[in-house]
Amino acid sequence: MSDQNLRLTAPDLAVPPPATARPLGRVLVDKQVISTAQLVKALERQGVEDALLGEILQAEGWANPSDIAAALSEQTGLQYIDLGAQPANAQLAAKRPPEFWLRHGVLPWMKVGPMLMVATARPDRFAALRDDLSDMAQVVVPILAEAQTIADSTAEIFRDRLAAGASTRVAGEFSCRNWKLGNRLPMAALVLLGLVGLVAAPFSGLAVGYGLAVFTLILFTILKLAGLWGHLIDSVYLRAHGPAPAPAPIRRPKVSMLVPLFREREIAGALVERLGRLTYPKSLLEVLLVLEEHDEVTRDTLARTDLPPWMRVIEVPAHGKLTTKPRAMNYALDFCQGEIVGVWDAEDAPLPDQIDRVAERFAQVDDDVVCLQGILDFYNPRTNWRARCFTIEYSSWFRIVLPGIARLGLVVPLGGTTLFFKRNVLEELGGWDAHNVTEDADLGVRLCRAGYRTELIDTVTYEEANYRAWPWVKQRSRWLKGFMVTYLVHMRDPRKLLRDLGPWRFFGFQAFFLGTLGQFLLAPLLWSLWLMAFGLWHPVQEVLPDGMLTASVSLFIGVEVLSNVIGMTAVATAQRRFLMGWVPTMMFYLPFGVLAAYKALYELVVSPFYWDKTQHGQAKEEDTPA
Repeated sequence: MSDQNLRLTAPDLAVPPPATARPLGRVLVDKQVISTAQLVKALERQGVEDALLGEILQAEGWANPSDIAAALSEQTGLQYIDLGAQPANAQLAAKRPPEFWLRHGVLPWMKVGPMLMVATARPDRFAALRDDLSDMAQVVVPILAEAQTIADSTAEIFRDRLAAGASTRVAGEFSCRNWKLGNRLPMAALVLLGLVGLVAAPFSGLAVGYGLAVFTLILFTILKLAGLWGHLIDSVYLRAHGPAPAPAPIRRPKVSMLVPLFREREIAGALVERLGRLTYPKSLLEVLLVLEEHDEVTRDTLARTDLPPWMRVIEVPAHGKLTTKPRAMNYALDFCQGEIVGVWDAEDAPLPDQIDRVAERFAQVDDDVVCLQGILDFYNPRTNWRARCFTIEYSSWFRIVLPGIARLGLVVPLGGTTLFFKRNVLEELGGWDAHNVTEDADLGVRLCRAGYRTELIDTVTYEEANYRAWPWVKQRSRWLKGFMVTYLVHMRDPRKLLRDLGPWRFFGFQAFFLGTLGQFLLAPLLWSLWLMAFGLWHPVQEVLPDGMLTASVSLFIGVEVLSNVIGMTAVATAQRRFLMGWVPTMMFYLPFGVLAAYKALYELVVSPFYWDKTQHGQAKEEDTPA
């Protein structure tokens, strides 16, 4: 387009649309984009949904973005451009950080003399933005473009900057990204020292190892008891007061859901079908399917999948060798439009009313509750014994222990999916640590350190139980490695951690991480005591008095009883009652975690940021309870 034409059309761009301009819906009907009946339905929906007419029409598939943009151009008299064919000026865009353009959904297109033309899909919001751009030109005027092309153009212009930023959003003091080998050695050195001690002084070494094993077992048992106690408090309160009254109608917020995908060949079609059951207004929902730009497998799968208008694909540019879920989510966070940002995994099947319940709960909670963690369950518990045990483990954790420790105000290690955050706080904390392979547990600690709280919400997401032996070990080793990393990161300065958390939460932090890691790494020492049950000699008999051994046996029996009580309580529902007979077999399930723990310890030293991918779509989906 020539400068002369720009000068001829530019004065009109600064003039607001006339008061007699036709409504957008009437323009679309006259252009035969939508029918009158569709317009009436959309207007009825707009009466109860805090969404624009164009957003409703697009969510329903009745109009596409170019239709809306063309109608807006006719209604307002603003010029419409295709940023794909007429790219924005990268030098102009560089005068502001990419987060500014993405937050406002605008991008400078061209400057002619004293006039700056800025692409927007929301001309109704542009007047409030003029002052923020007044230093870039004497006259700032809007031109129309599609929201997606604005975002895509911004991503292209700031490709390297956004990719680098996704790896470093979290403050250095809370990240493991700057680790050298020396930072990773303490935990491995402790284990090595223990092994050397066993060889050099076997009796004393066994006594010390046994003491550590019992200590960490007691820590984790106290945490489970606290969780059970909190659960019982809630149960008693519910029986005494009954269910909470139905909430008053609320303004429904815009919700953005991140679904990271990596080498997903089987899951895309099932994912679209599952998320299509959601009852939340699609005009207020966006699902961002996040994949790495070099992931040809997932890209080809999505290309063969018919995505609804409220789903879109975000491709994460490569930056170095780091390819992790938290880095991908950090990158996608800037492209979210919602006040609430949530996370699902590729194989997740949330209950249809999940987001409705999340929006209602956020409207009710105190301001310091900034994260809601949903309940995770499995849709294939009958696949085999391992799947049954995995389901019992998750039920115990997400239905009893986690709600209980949240009720008592302890640190809540998050679960990786079915997480919902207030976006402003998530951005304040820097999102996720891109290098931590359990970014969820780490974020739960950082939320608590910043003075915020997490609540468990009674809504379920069903996912696939990892029922094959070696894939289970690989997945569990990734989790345990991440726990090791998270513990070492936050214990860099124990006194500061104590100040941030306070004594009660600091104890809960120690109980969870040391208890979890200790029960796996030191479990073989405790198992060896079964030799004495069969009348065989054990070296620990030489260094520990009989009374202590008797007390230990009582402790082990008590711990096993507690685990069975929690497991039985967790699955004592109509849909999961068939698992109760399998609860006692959990003692044979958890030993697989020992192999995972030592694999994690090895990787902590040699490959701390390696993400051991779990393959989804391997199990048959059973009927999930409503």
